[in-house]
Amino acid sequence: MKVKELMTANPQACTSIDSLAKAATIMWEVDCGIVPVITEGGKVVGLVTDRDICMAANFANRNLANIAVEDVISNEVFACRPDDDVRTALKTMQENQVYRLPVIGGDGTLEGLLSINDVVLKAEELAEKKVPELSYSDVVKTYRSLCEHRSPMEKAEAASAS
Repeated sequence: MKVKELMTANPQACTSIDSLAKAATIMWEVDCGIVPVITEGGKVVGLVTDRDICMAANFANRNLANIAVEDVISNEVFACRPDDDVRTALKTMQENQVYRLPVIGGDGTLEGLLSINDVVLKAEELAEKKVPELSYSDVVKTYRSLCEHRSPMEKAEAASAS
């Protein structure tokens, strides 16, 4: 099964100079917990999560309208491509302990978002003599990896092993 069969196509995005208030509004309007951060040309340069916004609100002691997205995002982007096999995307999620991946075209532009939720909703039970394209086992293995508590050293080791 290909990522493009599961992903949310044409997701809402923001730019690095947008405010966290704008990113939070997007999350509220489309019921999601992540917003891709793109350049004027649509290339993905980062991601802002609901957790990023909460931590900024707590520690910056400023109104979210006065905090730029670029002040809180990580520029390290783990992504997948529309034609990737979903198991490849799951491996990326596992190795980097991320619940969502931007789906990026060959030119680096945003084409979609793949979340663990998308994957869970498409998974199937093993049936007699039929192996599903995406099994519950695939999902549980990924989710278990996402839930593991890792030290920064363990995360670095996992990243270098891939």
